[in-house]
Amino acid sequence: MAYMAPHNPAPLVPESPLVRTSIWFLFIAISCLFFADIEITTKDPWPEMKRLGAGLITPDFTKWEQILEALLYTICFAILGVTLANITGFLLAIVFHYRIVGIGCAFIRAVHELFWALIFLQIFGLTAVTGVLAIAIPYAGICAKVYAEILEEADPSPLQAVPNGTSIISLFFFARLPGVWAHFKTYSLYRLECGLRSSAVLGFIGLPTIGFYLETAYKEGHYSDLSALLLVFYVVISTIRKWMRSELIPVYIIAAFFLLPESGPMSWSNAWRFFTNDIMPLPIRTADATSVPVLIETWYWFQNLFVSEALPGIFNTVILTMIALTSTGLLTLLFFPLISPMFFHPFGRTMGHIFLVVVRSTPEYVLAFILLQLWGPSMFPAVVALSLHNAGIIGHLIGRFTEQLQLRPDSPRGVNLYLFEALPRVYRQFLAFIFYRWEVIFRETAILGILGIHTLGFYVDSAFADIRFDRAMVLILITAFMNIGLDMISRRIRTTLRLQTSLDAR
Repeated sequence: MAYMAPHNPAPLVPESPLVRTSIWFLFIAISCLFFADIEITTKDPWPEMKRLGAGLITPDFTKWEQILEALLYTICFAILGVTLANITGFLLAIVFHYRIVGIGCAFIRAVHELFWALIFLQIFGLTAVTGVLAIAIPYAGICAKVYAEILEEADPSPLQAVPNGTSIISLFFFARLPGVWAHFKTYSLYRLECGLRSSAVLGFIGLPTIGFYLETAYKEGHYSDLSALLLVFYVVISTIRKWMRSELIPVYIIAAFFLLPESGPMSWSNAWRFFTNDIMPLPIRTADATSVPVLIETWYWFQNLFVSEALPGIFNTVILTMIALTSTGLLTLLFFPLISPMFFHPFGRTMGHIFLVVVRSTPEYVLAFILLQLWGPSMFPAVVALSLHNAGIIGHLIGRFTEQLQLRPDSPRGVNLYLFEALPRVYRQFLAFIFYRWEVIFRETAILGILGIHTLGFYVDSAFADIRFDRAMVLILITAFMNIGLDMISRRIRTTLRLQTSLDAR
């Protein structure tokens, strides 16, 4: 979807709805800072940071067999999970206009992959099925939404050329699908990149992906091993368009299926008990004839859970989300010129691309884990991790967007070029991506609680650790409904401001 920039872009003035909205969000974020714990709690983090820095610049590839094995499993989980998600999402996109389908997809994508992994861990155990489904289910909801939007925005003219009486199936496959197939392929490749990051993070629950070895290397202080693992992962992410060819996809899928790690037998009795007993609220499970009416007791149980865990979790999740969203926006405005031809020559843009590949390819969970060990369990490491990761993604998209802009011969240079030419032209697209990522940042914020930050994820993880699956499921449901509500607010803002991401940039 090409964008023709005007010769005289409208200046960003306070009266502009875009600027007013930005100021409001900046004000909210600053207000949230007064309620946030953003201190560095470790007494002296600098010696350990020096050791980490020395390890990162001296990668150790001597354990290459372990590195290749971790990488292999990471890719296998990602390929199978994303393939299953793409197929399911494509089918759901066709019927996405039905309200029940849209609501169902909104719910499954609102739950983070790690939450799904924790659920499936109780059902299937530490098996390959847990890893594949943890990626496939939320990604199916995401793919369904995006594919449905692509179909909705597609050029309708081919449909008008089809003869009357053509079947619905023929209309879809011969008139609608060819026009959007390229966008489907592009997005599927991007989703695989996301799947690789999700697959890596699954290592933190015990699956043998890169995340497992990253955690082990860091806790043991083997920073050179950590560096080697990260470098290999960056190479795989940055070269994905080279090795993921359409003609090789069937080979990759078959190979991934047979190369998955061996898993022990699944206990169907455990699965049955989980759904019929474990996730039922405690008062219902323990009810008897002499007890207080079950509904009243269940209400008191839920009330206690909401006040003691859900409410503080919601508060901290919202606070962290708003700070991270705004800081992501500020960093994006600094990052996108790094790869823009408006500001740098090819060598400088190459360095900028390398930097953005590193920050966007490093899973926010991994980065937050490292920073939390260095700086202590506060919101500050989480803000830095979320901001760098998401700013890397959006900065890359905005930088690519500037390649379409044409400068006047008399255009200013330097800071004036940025303020009066580039920024006004990209600002609408910038806000579109920021609000598009709002939902994602909320999901990521919630899950970072597993690392010790008192967001909703902290209480979910604690409930699983205490084998209180009923409490965990209620908290996950609260997280999901909040995410759905946030997505609705985001879409309303984007509609009001007439913000839209292009098909090519999704």
